[in-house]
Amino acid sequence: MTKTHIVKYIALPILVCTTGLTSCKEKNLKKEAVKENTTEDNLKEALTFYASFDTGVNADFSVGDSLMYTVANRDSLDSSKVGLHKPDISRQAGKGKYGYGLQFTERSKGYIYYPSAGNIAYSKKNWNGAISFWLSLNPATDLEPGYCDPIQITDVSYNDAAIWVDFTENNPRDFRLGVIGDRNIWNPDGLEDEDDLFLPQLAPVSNPPFAKGEWTHILINLSGLNTEKGKASLYINGELKGTRPDITDSFTWELDRSNIYLGLSYIGFMDELSIYNKALTEDEIKALYSLENGVQTILE
Repeated sequence: MTKTHIVKYIALPILVCTTGLTSCKEKNLKKEAVKENTTEDNLKEALTFYASFDTGVNADFSVGDSLMYTVANRDSLDSSKVGLHKPDISRQAGKGKYGYGLQFTERSKGYIYYPSAGNIAYSKKNWNGAISFWLSLNPATDLEPGYCDPIQITDVSYNDAAIWVDFTENNPRDFRLGVIGDRNIWNPDGLEDEDDLFLPQLAPVSNPPFAKGEWTHILINLSGLNTEKGKASLYINGELKGTRPDITDSFTWELDRSNIYLGLSYIGFMDELSIYNKALTEDEIKALYSLENGVQTILE
């Protein structure tokens, strides 16, 4: 056998292996592409509400009422006005995570909200969902004294069948998830000093990663509420930061009185509010956090 023949016999297997590796890489890339598309498709299918604030304050997409409302007092919802009517809140071009964002400049009376009905997949049995949004602020320097709720969803109050996140009142401020059932269940005696019953229901995060000029993603995940195996989780920038397991208290809403309130005593920026009718998976949460152009990406 000549040297030429030897080289040919050696080169042939190498060529086959190289071709095989290329084929494997192509298959893996295709699988990754299919996985990514499936994740975004799942997010789109589960979406019930989305407000980008790019073209106005009303929702870009909604299953329920898309309009924003302003009211002076939550006990007087019948006097609500359509639109944004608080001078300390405005849409600012180029100030959002993507495009326009909402800016809150001072702590003031009055509320802005979107109705919950349809926009949140509330159920008296086995309620699941997720709430996503972005915030930009330095809590230590931007917020005025007192508690602050960037979002609060309820038909009555923060301590009665409510979902919210807040910043605590004193520096250094913790960031907390509250998923609080019917007050008459967890505080059956109607105690005014209820901290011993209330505080254990919260999931606090110390030293949360908020900073001036930077955007932080918040995701509230809800599963099995109004069952014996309710659970709520708080994700920040795609990472799990807090959990409320074993939520057995009921959540009873008068749905037409329940609203998605934004910016209660909040000072800073907010953008990209989206709501889903299921608890999101880890892959879906990371995909949502990483969307290049925000939720609009999955609607295109």
